[in-house]
Amino acid sequence: MGNKQTTFTDEQLEAFQVKRVDYHLQLHSRYRELAPHLVPLDYTNNPDISVPPTLIVTMPELKENPFRERIVETFSEDGQGNQSFNDFVDMFSAFCETSPRELKMIYAFKIYDYNRDSFICKEDLKKTLNKLTKGDLTPEEVMLVCDKAMEEADLDGDNKLSFADFENMISKAPDFIRYHSISSSSPVQPHIS
Repeated sequence: MGNKQTTFTDEQLEAFQVKRVDYHLQLHSRYRELAPHLVPLDYTNNPDISVPPTLIVTMPELKENPFRERIVETFSEDGQGNQSFNDFVDMFSAFCETSPRELKMIYAFKIYDYNRDSFICKEDLKKTLNKLTKGDLTPEEVMLVCDKAMEEADLDGDNKLSFADFENMISKAPDFIRYHSISSSSPVQPHIS
């Protein structure tokens, strides 16, 4: 029990590698399209390249997403939204339809944690709700929804959502995966929702 090991044939492993390389090449092509003047074709010298967030948020996959800036910031190593190619790959991989639900939850939590204190407080909820509703709710309505969400999701009563609280809340949302995935039509022309 627990000592089982997955076994693949050499042909299967080679096919996985080819698919992964092809995926990375397609992603690099998309990354380079954003800033051809910055992103080289030759990576043999390990260039230290970052594409600025102002270019990444204009991608069709992100352009209509109200969280586009937060997504880009969350997946940038510098926290400012400048993305290396590895950051870019991480972003697409986390939103891939086949990514585990747990990985999607981790990144969703980070995206909604605006003040980066490892909790989602009422202020984070207000910002999230205002993004989702595009400011269509009155401040009173926003507070009412935030209070209700805290009441239902804050399991330990500390007036903020820990990752465990968030995970419990998301477990009751069957559409979570659909809204945190990339369209399967193409691995590099997805829609991040």
